[in-house]
Amino acid sequence: MRILGIDPALTTTGYGLIEFKNNKPRLIEAGVVRTDAKDDLAKRLNKIYRSLLKLVDETKPDVLVLEKLYAHYAHPTTAYLLGHARGVVCLLCAVKNIPLVEYAATHVRKAVLGRGSASKLQVQQMVMHVLSLGAVSPKYFDVTDALALALAHTNVARSRL
Repeated sequence: MRILGIDPALTTTGYGLIEFKNNKPRLIEAGVVRTDAKDDLAKRLNKIYRSLLKLVDETKPDVLVLEKLYAHYAHPTTAYLLGHARGVVCLLCAVKNIPLVEYAATHVRKAVLGRGSASKLQVQQMVMHVLSLGAVSPKYFDVTDALALALAHTNVARSRL
């Protein structure tokens, strides 16, 4: 099973694709899609969509995992912008007929680390350990957050068997 985790954002969208074989996750591909803040919203969303469409066409994931939207009352604009990027990912799933799964951030942390209040750094370290990644890579939390989404799905899927 190939699982694509995506951590969508307007400036930096992280992605991580893992394959789960023989009870062990293996990294297939990970990276970021970056957009220029000087570009208008439509152009930025188009870049995210086209980049992820190319990734999906090349890697053929079986499922796509997103973090559920959480909006802090003090930063409503952030939620709106994140919603645009998430909408592009949801559209991609519909166009390519890929099942979409969503988990709350606390659920992801609990599935990966055993506790929902873990920090981004702790999540990054665990993802790097589980996937046997080097100490300096990946450099973006967006990537390790996306990989954590994919890993969380493998843990949840296994627990349902």
